[in-house]
Order: sequence, then C-alpha cells, then structure tokens
Amino acid sequence: MKKIAIAAALLLAAPLSAHAACAAKDFAIDGFAVKIQQGAGQPRFSMKGNLVNKCTEAAAAQIRIDAKDASGKVIASKQGWPAGTSNIEPGKSVDFDLGRLFRYSPDMQDYTVVVSDVKAW
Repeated sequence: MKKIAIAAALLLAAPLSAHAACAAKDFAIDGFAVKIQQGAGQPRFSMKGNLVNKCTEAAAAQIRIDAKDASGKVIASKQGWPAGTSNIEPGKSVDFDLGRLFRYSPDMQDYTVVVSDVKAW
C-alpha cells in the first residue's frame, strides 16, 4: 500500500515539474523595435527584439505583442516562443522577429511586448 501511495504522489507531481521555477519577471526584452517594410504588395512588419533569461535556471518564455490604434485599443495580438521548445540558459538570450505573424493595418500606431508565460521544457 505504501508503494502505491508513493507512485500516486509521483504521478500527481509530474505535471508540476514541467513548470519552471522562473516567472515572467525573470525575463527581459531588450531592443524591441517595429519597422514597416514597403515592397510590392502589402507592407510587412519587422518586430525584432532580444529575449534575455535573467533567472537562475534554464527556462523558456512566451512573448505577446499587441498592436494598438491611436486611442490605445488593441487591434491585433500575437504570441510566440522565441526559443521554440528549447530552454534558454541563465544569462543567455535569443533574438526574435514576430513581424510575420501580423497583417499590416494603417490603424496600427503603437506596439507593446510582454512576457506572457514561462515554462521549462
């Protein structure tokens, strides 16, 4: 009976191990800049930045970019994992460009980026 209780406890704790001990506050986004690239057809976005792991453990972070109109209303929002399903080592960083996820709209006037989730793969 004792072995069953231990096995059950391990199985219940297993999903918790996938969450990092790190939090959104342990990541920083440096150098975020939005540029509109004109060309043939509809303009395209470049939304580049650098995601830095300031946690003491390896982890990954999801970022969210919000595109806002002149009044501050969010008119488009996209999320992505800059490192994919790889953890970022402590003190290391990864570059990202999520511009391809957005469709151009002339109403887009301002952009914000935040860390929306953290996990250890």
